[in-house]
Amino acid sequence: MDFSNFFSHLTPATSFFYVLSFLTILCGLMVILAKNPIHSVLYLIATFFCLSGHYILLNAQFLAAVNIIVYAGAIMVLFLFVIMFLNLREEDEESKTNLVKIAATVVGGTLGVILVGVLRKAQFGTYNPYVFDSQVGMVESLGNVLYNDYLLPFELASVLFLIAMIGAVMLGRREAGDRHF
Repeated sequence: MDFSNFFSHLTPATSFFYVLSFLTILCGLMVILAKNPIHSVLYLIATFFCLSGHYILLNAQFLAAVNIIVYAGAIMVLFLFVIMFLNLREEDEESKTNLVKIAATVVGGTLGVILVGVLRKAQFGTYNPYVFDSQVGMVESLGNVLYNDYLLPFELASVLFLIAMIGAVMLGRREAGDRHF
């Protein structure tokens, strides 16, 4: 493969895509490989920022902003809170038996084989620049799809979140005479 020809035809958007893709894969691998759970969460936040860069490249600025606000902001704060609440120690890693590690490797390998098999059979569309719609990732078109085509799943998800919030409040509320854990 002639790399000089490849690099001479790169546009700024294409080179930005390749850099973001490399960073996304690297941060995603570091989420898995990091020994410290706090570092793993920080790498996950970096992965979310890289994915937001991909959304911007796809002209979906609203989704990029929501990804940063909701996932990199709120969800990661919850992950950090849970990790600090559980007070994970490094000696827990040593207590895992070899059987657990082998089972995790087998399950991960099986999932990888299934993913490769699905991707080999998938039909990918081609890009036609003549039918490009610049309003695909904008808020108005997203709202039309969300509130017309997917109204029932959207409302069911909101009811599920409401039930989860009520459950968290009920679990966190203390009655008079309850023990403090």
